[in-house]
Amino acid sequence: MRKTSLNNLSPLFLAITSILVVQAASAEADMPTMTMQKITVTSDSSVRESVQQDEVYNEDYTPAQQASHLSDFLEVVPGVSIGGTSSVNQRIRVRGLDDTNLKVSIDGARQEGALFYHMGDVTIDPDLLKQTEVAVGNNSVTLGNDALGGAVAFKTVDAADLLKPGQKIGAKLHAGYASNNDEVLTSATVFAAPAENVDLLAYYGKRNVESGEDGEGRELFEDSKGENILLKAGATIADDHRIGASFSRTEKKGVFPFRPDFPSRPEDPIPQQVKRDTYNVDYGFDPANPLIDVSANAYQTKTQILRDSDGEAGYEFDAEVKTTGAKIENISMIESSVGNHKLIAGVEHYKKESAMSRDFAKASSDEAKNTSVYLEDQWRLDKLTLTPGVRYDRYESPRFVSDGKIYNNVVGALAASYEIAPRTQIFASYTELFNGPDLGQAIFNSNGEGMYVNKDLKPEEGYNSEIGISTTLRDLTTANDALQLSAKYFKSNIENYQQFIRTGNSAGRYGLNCTTGARGSAGNLQDCQGMINSDEDYEIKGVELAANYTTNNFGMGLSYSRARSEGDKTGNSIPSVSGGSADSGDRYMVNLNYDPTSELGLGWRSTYVDSITDKNGISKPSYDVHDVYMSYAPRQFQDIKATLGVYNIFDETYANHSSRLSESEATTDFEPGRNIKASLTYQF
Repeated sequence: MRKTSLNNLSPLFLAITSILVVQAASAEADMPTMTMQKITVTSDSSVRESVQQDEVYNEDYTPAQQASHLSDFLEVVPGVSIGGTSSVNQRIRVRGLDDTNLKVSIDGARQEGALFYHMGDVTIDPDLLKQTEVAVGNNSVTLGNDALGGAVAFKTVDAADLLKPGQKIGAKLHAGYASNNDEVLTSATVFAAPAENVDLLAYYGKRNVESGEDGEGRELFEDSKGENILLKAGATIADDHRIGASFSRTEKKGVFPFRPDFPSRPEDPIPQQVKRDTYNVDYGFDPANPLIDVSANAYQTKTQILRDSDGEAGYEFDAEVKTTGAKIENISMIESSVGNHKLIAGVEHYKKESAMSRDFAKASSDEAKNTSVYLEDQWRLDKLTLTPGVRYDRYESPRFVSDGKIYNNVVGALAASYEIAPRTQIFASYTELFNGPDLGQAIFNSNGEGMYVNKDLKPEEGYNSEIGISTTLRDLTTANDALQLSAKYFKSNIENYQQFIRTGNSAGRYGLNCTTGARGSAGNLQDCQGMINSDEDYEIKGVELAANYTTNNFGMGLSYSRARSEGDKTGNSIPSVSGGSADSGDRYMVNLNYDPTSELGLGWRSTYVDSITDKNGISKPSYDVHDVYMSYAPRQFQDIKATLGVYNIFDETYANHSSRLSESEATTDFEPGRNIKASLTYQF
């Protein structure tokens, strides 16, 4: 097993470390600026936009600038956890529900379907991102179908984010190194505004990764090379119209476990390739008319996994999921004698397709379609805001899952907030949920052979309800400080929860009869697979608390989150596709940032997750992880920025509760041990 030592640290790492240490010791006092996660302080009483949605800006949160995995920055949002050690099997969870029950999008393009239940379905490199928006829980009809637990919207960088005032063309070079797995990242971005109304961007990055190790020194098997491409172009026409187009690709090729959530099993790694291509065209029309603010986009995204089981014949196995869709939305601002209205109306249509080829011949394909029409009115009456909404869905299910059955469904929502004092709101919301049967896992598609087609499969339905309070206190100790406090209690109910059952699956307790759908015992497994509705309805309850304090040069964030699920018949928790259940221990997080000068930024992040034994009998040990980081941008060379961080500083051995955990260490997805990261950015 490889051990990290000073002898094998890269020259980049040693150079950046020397720069930061010397400059930290000699830095002079100056007017400070904050570099922590951006905290939006607002008095707007819009519940959905200000209270029940969080944002992480990559440039403003140092761990996000050095991120190689979504957990490096997204877990700062209360209620969000990221399972999976590798980027190949990273899995987003919001309140215990994973990305198969979340609306996940990249630049507005939906990422639908599932490739293989041992791996994650979100394929993106954080180096492409500028911002991530998270809707924690579904509190609006505008999220659309397939958003039981909420939504995660990734946004890639634009030329406007990088161009300086008056600049016509520029470039950004970035290099990074991580010690635990000898990860090396290099990227270059070129951006330009050749005309006043035109902007262009081109990005290319490479990320090479070797096997890392957990806190006990056990190897986490992976040897891969990644490539990332982002191309963007945009133009403003006649001041009112904005058109844009983009293409992004994330590709990872190498040797990693056949089942990526078993990273410490040396017999599993095989040559594989995972990639995502996303094409997107967007349009905006915002004239000087309060009734018209139109945004639209059309997209196609394809995610693929290719495998070479013997390492010689080439990629004889190819599974993919493709989503093609379009959306148009208009926002109207209407003033009346009985309050002001923000009216949001939209139409969305998308088709998701799965396909699988084996031994270089097409073996199967399937598809599903959804059309949504929605209307939401944010009606503000002085201190009271009411937000009713309604959405209609027409969902055509997959043939080999539920026989192409068509579901017509109407859901409603109502939210309210009241300003009980200046910058203090109480709020409540109730949203009905709907999710049609998903595609079968692409890797197991078989055009009906060995597949149970469940003609009686019901859509997932239920509701999400929340109550809470938020307040912002200003000028507590200085003229520029602010303390933002929020508390939420939520309860979600999910009926007809859908499960994918397969012979020899991780539950290991039953199989399916392909004719009747009957489930057999462990001693009577049958060679069949398919989607079924759970025998019980599930209820998820929990709380989320957050406190954020900022001054001119200091920031502190505290958060606590808890979510528990329970079935109405057995009391068991919602099962997880990665093994065990979706429940996790209580999570506490502390973020500290201090900028002693305008050039130097220091930060500390601590995460403690309490142990839990869920109602399925799965024990998940507690863990306590600490990260420290610093950034330096010398005044003499304002275009250069160096960053150094030590993550899991005390070399904790642990597995995230959203990852696979079992009694066997060989089948537990342990997180990396101590990891020292260094990066250097030059923008000109």
